[in-house]
Amino acid sequence: MSTIHPTALVASPRVGEGTRIWAWVNVLPGATIGRDCNICDRCFIENDVVIGDRVTVKCGVSLYDGLALEDDVFVGPGVIFSNDPRPRSGRRLDVYPRTLVRTGASLGAAAVLLPGITVGRWAMVGAGSLVTRDVPDFALSYGSPARVHGQVCRCGESLRFNDRRARCSCARSYEMQPEGGIAETVAP
Repeated sequence: MSTIHPTALVASPRVGEGTRIWAWVNVLPGATIGRDCNICDRCFIENDVVIGDRVTVKCGVSLYDGLALEDDVFVGPGVIFSNDPRPRSGRRLDVYPRTLVRTGASLGAAAVLLPGITVGRWAMVGAGSLVTRDVPDFALSYGSPARVHGQVCRCGESLRFNDRRARCSCARSYEMQPEGGIAETVAP
């Protein structure tokens, strides 16, 4: 069973079991929210938004049409998702650019994402970053504009590569790929 605070306006019938929706949240009828999510105070969720399972959306975040958050995503307080590349008052787009935050990614407080961005699996975007381009899987990205400054493990620890390989203190292993990304490997 979901928990919905009495001040929340939840018009969507698609809210997963175990999800908690807190005070002053507004969820429009077309939105989809997965299981075991935590949607904190003062959030707004438009119609064409899909939220996966076990997602945390902290206070004061607006999720606009065209956005998908895959499973296990963390959205810090005050993160901004824009969805119109050339906004004008009174004009609505027929189709909004698709913004995708992949499985396990974390967005630090007050990060700003431009429309049409993909944040890769288990990537971490630093607080206050301005994300103007896609962020690769496992990347540590921050700044204005955000740039990749390293890689992180699923657990969030920074990875240090030696001879194209890294092993985190949590026992996960990674290998640099020829095409430039990194991949999780089976530990020997």
